[in-house]
Amino acid sequence: MIRWSPAAPARPGCPHRRLSRLLARELPHGLTLGASTLRPWASANFVGARHLFPCVAAVGDIPLLCRALRQRLSAIEWALAGHIVADIAVEPAGAADALRIEILTVED
Repeated sequence: MIRWSPAAPARPGCPHRRLSRLLARELPHGLTLGASTLRPWASANFVGARHLFPCVAAVGDIPLLCRALRQRLSAIEWALAGHIVADIAVEPAGAADALRIEILTVED
């Protein structure tokens, strides 16, 4: 797993930093992004990465928030040069006020 840091230089062609900025703009008020990570991913036909974004909610019903956020994020046309968002998952995390957003990108 590769830790992402705003101070670290971006890897060439890696959409993680841009994806993080775009995601932060789409989150509802009261939902805060934690330290994100990415994991390289590949199948027989595609190469990409799994981008993991832990979040903490100030208030609200986490399962309901997950469903609403999944619908909202799935409707977005993500502008990532050279990459396509292939899948988005939003799930409750371990803590009562936490959730995890996972975005799978593949090279275009």
